[in-house]
Amino acid sequence: MFTHAPRGSRPSAEILEGLRGASPSTLGHYTDCGFLRGLRPNLRRFKLVGSAITVRLPHLDSTALHYALDSVEPGDVLVVDQSGDHERACWGSVVTVAARARGAVGALIDGSTTDVAEIAAMEFPTFSRGASALTTRILGLEGSVNIPVTVGGVTVMPGDVIFGDENGVVAMSAAAAASWLPILTADEADEPSWVTRLEAGASLAEMSGARALFEKGMRAAPGGDG
Repeated sequence: MFTHAPRGSRPSAEILEGLRGASPSTLGHYTDCGFLRGLRPNLRRFKLVGSAITVRLPHLDSTALHYALDSVEPGDVLVVDQSGDHERACWGSVVTVAARARGAVGALIDGSTTDVAEIAAMEFPTFSRGASALTTRILGLEGSVNIPVTVGGVTVMPGDVIFGDENGVVAMSAAAAASWLPILTADEADEPSWVTRLEAGASLAEMSGARALFEKGMRAAPGGDG
């Protein structure tokens, strides 16, 4: 059986544009939530910000992924749950061409990719479990589009914000992205001043608060005088 649910609302252009000036690693200073585990990027340097269109495949049948490509809108990120099959590739160069032609800006694949050199040459940001020559097929068995999926241990909803770069990727609701954006923006603005102070010899432990925390919890070493 195949299902295709309405996607619902998309994140605002203001949220997406704001995240383009931030880094996922800055968010990683504050929370573990939403970070996809086990997926690796295919490019050395890029920024990925977009809206999720979700797909669930039954292992070897990628009929639903090909169907979902017709629903892609500019700024979308394809997020594909392969039902636990991490070895098989549902994503290759032809799928990439089709996705780009519709305006997709990236893909998160909880499985493998193939044609890795060609996808990299197109500079299309893709996160996956690795490379494989074993691929999915068009069999017409089952699949779903725009339903909750699990990718990299994270539940991703259609319309979620996808925020990534060469260091990693996070999925979160538009509301969560809006609440984090002022914090990330402030941190990114502060970073140059931190670099300037550290280059001048300032203590990172003092600036970060690590010194105060360490000394507060420090006990005398065995055999010491204190």
